[in-house]
Amino acid sequence: TDYYKRGDFIPGLRVDGMDVLSVREATRFAADHCRAGKGPILMELQTYRYHGHSMSDPGVSYRTREEIQEVRSKSDPISLLRERMLSNNMASAEEFKEMDVEIRKEVDDAAQFATSDPEPPLEDLCNHVFSNNPPLDVRGTHPWSKLKSVS
Repeated sequence: TDYYKRGDFIPGLRVDGMDVLSVREATRFAADHCRAGKGPILMELQTYRYHGHSMSDPGVSYRTREEIQEVRSKSDPISLLRERMLSNNMASAEEFKEMDVEIRKEVDDAAQFATSDPEPPLEDLCNHVFSNNPPLDVRGTHPWSKLKSVS
């Protein structure tokens, strides 16, 4: 389906969503188009989902593991960009190794920080969701209040 053509009078672009540089350039074009006052533009980014839609959908009932691995080996956005940068001498293999170490440490630190923080109280669950929080109290209670059992 050509979703990018479905905007009626709104122009559209189809972009290889697995190519980081294509996405960047198409996004730049679309942003410039909108900022120039030419109206909206629709972008269809074609990507491949490596995993299923949810925990109940492993993603292998309608495609094989081999297909997934083949797409990953030929079209993975990170690998493609890495190969482009290496082949154009924009970075060395050693620099990528250093970046990988730094990134893994940053992710590990962020995960540690996130899991070490105490969970917020239920009453704070809806804070800062809206610019002007609507009142949650209805008849003296709200969805996150701890109710006492009558039995």
